[in-house]
Amino acid sequence: MAYIRIEDALAGFHEEKNLLLQRDPKDLAEIIRDVGFSCNLCGRCCTSSFNGHVFLLDTDAARAKIICPEALIPAPEFEVCDENGSFYVSGYALRVNPDGTCIHLKDGRCKIYQERFTICRIYPYMLHREHDSEGRYDFRQISGLNEHGEYYHDISGQKALKIARDTITYELSWLDQMIHFYTDVKQIFTASGNRYIRKVYDTSLKEFKKGETTRVFVWYQGDFVLHYMRSEEYEGMEWP
Repeated sequence: MAYIRIEDALAGFHEEKNLLLQRDPKDLAEIIRDVGFSCNLCGRCCTSSFNGHVFLLDTDAARAKIICPEALIPAPEFEVCDENGSFYVSGYALRVNPDGTCIHLKDGRCKIYQERFTICRIYPYMLHREHDSEGRYDFRQISGLNEHGEYYHDISGQKALKIARDTITYELSWLDQMIHFYTDVKQIFTASGNRYIRKVYDTSLKEFKKGETTRVFVWYQGDFVLHYMRSEEYEGMEWP
């Protein structure tokens, strides 16, 4: 699991947002048409072994609290740890079954398909920046390319442009959530005189993975919600 200083995280997310705001949806639409992705209902994208976990935007978490509150769990990206060993997390994720399948997947089909969350609607398109196989740091266009679905299907220009715009809108919302999260954590730490120490982070995470109950504050609607978590609650979920 990656550890990053709050200031460095904020700088990175602001930079990524500025770059994304300059991105022309038409360029992404061309890539979408070239790839021609078509879902073949394989269900792999709904498993933790393939996708890690399903992170929910704040707006999606609000809907989930209404339609499936039991499905929410603090996302397994424990980004920040204070000097007392409490973790701060940028949002909620969907629980998975012990075998790693999404809690909403039944007989290979989504039980809440008509109400599915934003990331599920735009998948497999995404624009997070990552290092590629050659070490270049750039936006990742398609998730799991050539690992699921079918390709080279015809996609109209109008449909591709809508997908591109929806994808960029989602990514900007995700970046805003990250920026708000780290900004609020920084304000809390500054006001309390708390510190974030790498050694405490590593030790606390190790104790959590061994089964210790851990305090996890989840950022939700501009506030932090306290949860007491144990690693066994993440059974079936892949950790970064």
